[in-house]
Amino acid sequence: MASTQGSKNDRRTRIEEMRRAEKSRERRVRIAAITVAAVAVAGLVGFGTYLVSDSSSDSTASDSTADGATTAGPIKGERDWDIKKLGRTHVTTKVNYPMTPPVGGNHNQVWMDCNGNVYTKPLPDMNAVHSLEHGSVWVTYTDKAPAADVKKLGAKVSRTPYSLMSPYPGQSGAIMLSAWGKQVTVDGANDPRVNQFFTKYVQGPQTPEPGAACTGGLGAQ
Repeated sequence: MASTQGSKNDRRTRIEEMRRAEKSRERRVRIAAITVAAVAVAGLVGFGTYLVSDSSSDSTASDSTADGATTAGPIKGERDWDIKKLGRTHVTTKVNYPMTPPVGGNHNQVWMDCNGNVYTKPLPDMNAVHSLEHGSVWVTYTDKAPAADVKKLGAKVSRTPYSLMSPYPGQSGAIMLSAWGKQVTVDGANDPRVNQFFTKYVQGPQTPEPGAACTGGLGAQ
């Protein structure tokens, strides 16, 4: 009888140990599941944050350049003309342009060299317009422009292919920038619109003949 009772006690003990072991295993499984879920959620949150950050960075990169020049949207104070209405015929007779300096229209068959050329004398309109057709930016100034600004703008032009610079007596602003169908008057060499205009319009989308030569034309007079 004592032996039978002892066997029952041993069996209960083993059953209780098995139950405790099962409960312990279940706790470990739950903890592991919770841990995995937490890691997965953290990973999703981190990935989502990366996507948002990456998207924001791409947007910023597309709207700005390394020097901080914003290129998205219109440039403040910029004037523009319908490029479809600007003539592009090569002519030899004088053209009376409706804007000063001209930003497009019929022009001479020979362009002004615009490979970062800084001219010290006024240029023939009809040759300069041909340079704009090739995608160059033309910086012009009057004697009212400060000498320091003229020097700084000249340095910028000289290191920028598809740009040229010259004095232009009689224009409305002291310093003006022109591209094909586009023009803006700036306050000085440090005006942020200078970089914006160069970034947007040197070989920009307005260019009728992108990649056309800016050398081998008419040089300094």
